[in-house]
Amino acid sequence: QVQWVESGGGSVQAGGSLRLSCTASGHLAYSLYCMAWFRQAPGKERAGVALLNSDGSTKYADFVKGRFTISGDNTRATVSLEMLNLKPEDSAMYYCAAAPCSGLYGGSRTLVRHDFDYWGQGTQVTVSS
Repeated sequence: QVQWVESGGGSVQAGGSLRLSCTASGHLAYSLYCMAWFRQAPGKERAGVALLNSDGSTKYADFVKGRFTISGDNTRATVSLEMLNLKPEDSAMYYCAAAPCSGLYGGSRTLVRHDFDYWGQGTQVTVSS
């Protein structure tokens, strides 16, 4: 059974930066995955942050455009998130997510929770003002 594990979270001051990483352990059942980052703050819904489709295309939530960059390896189902100029409102638990994106599954996903099948346990990001 494949598990996805996030790392890189922590506490920073506003304006600081962090880099999150997510790696998969175990035997991957599919040749390509679409990968994404979501976040969830206390009392709020889990929201999509950034998406990396199997063709390398990316999509970002408006609230992180220009500050966050997603990258990864779709064949290894790994993904990173470079976060610059962090703001207190970026504080949340950050989750990586994966979905098969080969063959009949198609090559792309949208940045919505129900498009993803596999989730990491999350890594906390706290930004102080």
